[in-house]
Amino acid sequence: MRPVDHSVLVVIPALNEEESVADVVRDVRLGIPSARCLVVDDGSSDRTGERARAAGASVLTLPYNLGVGGAMRAGFRFARSNGFSIVVQVDADGQHDPAAILQLIEGLSSADLMIGARFAGVGDYGVRGPRRWAMRALAALMSNVARTRLTDVTSGFKAAGPRAVALFADNFPAEYLGDTIEALVIAARAGLTIRQLPVAMRKRQAGTPSHHPIKAAAYLTRACAAFALAMIRPRARLETRS
Repeated sequence: MRPVDHSVLVVIPALNEEESVADVVRDVRLGIPSARCLVVDDGSSDRTGERARAAGASVLTLPYNLGVGGAMRAGFRFARSNGFSIVVQVDADGQHDPAAILQLIEGLSSADLMIGARFAGVGDYGVRGPRRWAMRALAALMSNVARTRLTDVTSGFKAAGPRAVALFADNFPAEYLGDTIEALVIAARAGLTIRQLPVAMRKRQAGTPSHHPIKAAAYLTRACAAFALAMIRPRARLETRS
């Protein structure tokens, strides 16, 4: 692995998160003061962008909702255009602890992509029923593709090193679950090294998570479909620049 240039962009995709985004931005700036914080306002109809900017973040406003994948693709392209070699993805609902960002970045010394894993022995975060079964099955499949043991392949808390930033700026998927499952498949099939770091999740600062059985079953179906589609698509090529 090449030495990592610690030029860090923290990307926070946000849709109607006016109640929590300012606190997340402040926590990120406290946890890693040298990083630039970019909130990608994904077509919000509330004051998400305004509150993020007031808290000290740069704001990239999308004209309409693209989903997390589309927002992150915009973030990776911003990183490439502005010379950032590391991109850290953090959710806007406050569940990700910015105190772990530095550890994720340190992991990039031996990996291209670091996942903040919720089910790796740290913290008490848990899900039950079909959603948990889907996560376990997908983790087993993805571990085989990535040739390393992964326990949480749907985590939105990740750090991407220089090679991953270059790959994702052109190839980050915008489809449902593309920012998690398909992005990992693309990275693994392009030859990038993926590792995980056990992290503890915090309670949401705003909003209510859904645990409805019908939605859990839909998640299972969509997650498996996303993995299958990612595996049959052509491999993305990592272009090396001299």
